[in-house]
Amino acid sequence: MTSSATLASAAARTAQLYRMVMPGHVCPYGLKARWLLRRKGYTVEDHWLTTREEVDAFKAKHGVKTTPQIFIGGERIGGHDDLRRYLGLKVTDPAATSYTPVLAVFAVAALLALSIGWLTAMPLASIMTVEHFIAISMMLLAMLKLQDVDRFATMFLNYDLLARRFVPYGRIYPFLELGAGTLMLTGLLKWLSIPVALFIGGIGAISVFKAVYIDKRELKCACVGGNSNVPLGFVSLTENIIMVAMALWMIFGF
Repeated sequence: MTSSATLASAAARTAQLYRMVMPGHVCPYGLKARWLLRRKGYTVEDHWLTTREEVDAFKAKHGVKTTPQIFIGGERIGGHDDLRRYLGLKVTDPAATSYTPVLAVFAVAALLALSIGWLTAMPLASIMTVEHFIAISMMLLAMLKLQDVDRFATMFLNYDLLARRFVPYGRIYPFLELGAGTLMLTGLLKWLSIPVALFIGGIGAISVFKAVYIDKRELKCACVGGNSNVPLGFVSLTENIIMVAMALWMIFGF
């Protein structure tokens, strides 16, 4: 290989990264871009933009609106997402729907239920573990709604039949879910937790079924809070049906 070819090859594996590194702010996407480039075997020439003036001058010079900016082989690749596309990696669409949030809730609820079973020396594969799983799931889902009650209540109005008739129900719902879940987990005041779970679970199941399977509407579910991209559908319906089933089971046990 000639020296010129060697130099060309080295240049092709060298990336110039321009990112903000200021006393009050280090760009997280710049750090992610540097890590990704190094992981893919690139030699990174890391250029810091340390003042607002340097950032503005860089943007004006290259006609860009954001940093970081990556250059490879003399070609501007773009920002972090552009780099991922250049490397053939997936770029997550922030507006895309996903079941990941609700699956994460159920996974954590299952681990907590199993942990309670382990600590109390109960059989892990038991009805009690399932009961704990459902109660903990309700509490975790309520916690997510309570992070921004107003946003949840607004999204809830898109499909919940009772909330559409009585708007404050959307703001009350997370507290009812949390209370019912807590009482179910502890086994206290079953005369209260059972009707609450039957009520909110029943209304929820009917509302989801009507919106999705009768009206054929494509909506986002408010089940994990008002900021979620979880699609309204089977998972949301199952959540409400399980809540009703838990209440009915407790009536049988009561």
